[in-house]
Amino acid sequence: MQLSNTKKILRISLVVLIVAAIITLAYFILVWTGLWEKLNSVDKFRKLILSLGFWGRFAFVFFQFLQVTYLPIPSPILIIAGSIIYRPFQATILSLAGILLGSAFAFFLGKVFGYRLVKFMVGQESAKKWRSFLNNCKFSFVLMMLLPCFPDDILCLVAGLTDMSWGFFMTTQFVTRPIAIFLVSYFSSGQIIPYHGWGLIVWGVIIISSLVLIYLSSKYSQNIENFMQKSINKITKKNNKK
Repeated sequence: MQLSNTKKILRISLVVLIVAAIITLAYFILVWTGLWEKLNSVDKFRKLILSLGFWGRFAFVFFQFLQVTYLPIPSPILIIAGSIIYRPFQATILSLAGILLGSAFAFFLGKVFGYRLVKFMVGQESAKKWRSFLNNCKFSFVLMMLLPCFPDDILCLVAGLTDMSWGFFMTTQFVTRPIAIFLVSYFSSGQIIPYHGWGLIVWGVIIISSLVLIYLSSKYSQNIENFMQKSINKITKKNNKK
């Protein structure tokens, strides 16, 4: 039994080292080729995608996939660039494809390779903090996927370390991701709410409301969790009676 556990630890350690080597190599390639700088700028990323012509759409989906699993880049940057290039509707579809695939893969990494790999990718402090939070506040995960400013890429990785099921995780992704991506794609263009005149007032209200929701969801996460759990239990009991 002890020998079997030792082999298992060695295999996991080997996988972590291989993944770490691939990530490090990929980072240096991105920096060396100048892609890293372009990915952090809406205008430069737009020019990069346009230069690829027909393959630009595939590259866009791939970069959205990487954004969730590896690249520490805010997803709104890529979504806004996509909206400029392909218009909001097409950018929403392409972004959704890449982000859903990336989210599923990140969750898979956490589930299969465990704490060691996640700790390497996000840092020990973040891994411990978010794992503890998600273990106690699973339903708050749904709100965090909707609201800005939460590290959704880290949350997807760490969620794999918890007892969260594939069904709950993917349902959350299919419900929250389209809403978040749609809002960024359409509202960031300034066509619906302009960045001048009355639009400035509306944007101010949206930003303040978002900050309040983020604060409340963080402070009262346990209350939200208890409320959601009670609601689900009531619905379950009613269905069982029927």
